[in-house]
Amino acid sequence: MLRPKIPTMPTPTGLVSPPAVIEPTTVVQHHPAPAPAPAAHVPSRPTVQLTPGTVLALVGGGTAVVLVVGVVLVSMLLAVAVTGASVAVCALVVRSLITSQHRR
Repeated sequence: MLRPKIPTMPTPTGLVSPPAVIEPTTVVQHHPAPAPAPAAHVPSRPTVQLTPGTVLALVGGGTAVVLVVGVVLVSMLLAVAVTGASVAVCALVVRSLITSQHRR
C-alpha cells in the first residue's frame, strides 16, 4: 500500500523511422575581411567638479543622515531600557503579592 509504484518503460508504438544519414560537407575557406578603420577617439566622461556650494551640501546631507541614524538608534535603546525597567517593576510586584499570600 505504501510502496511507491515505479513506472515501466513504455514500448514504442507505431512506425519507427531509421536514423537520418548525415552527409559530409565541403569546407570552403574565406579570405578575412580587411580590418575596419579605427573609430574616432571618444573623449572620456567629464570629471566631477566640486564647488564650495556642492561641498557644503554634501557635508550638510551627511550630517543630517548621521543625526537621523543616531536619533533612531538612541530611541530604540531607550525603548529597550524602558521595557526592561517596567518588566522588573512588574516582577517585583508579582513577587510581593506571592510572598504576602504565603504569610496569610
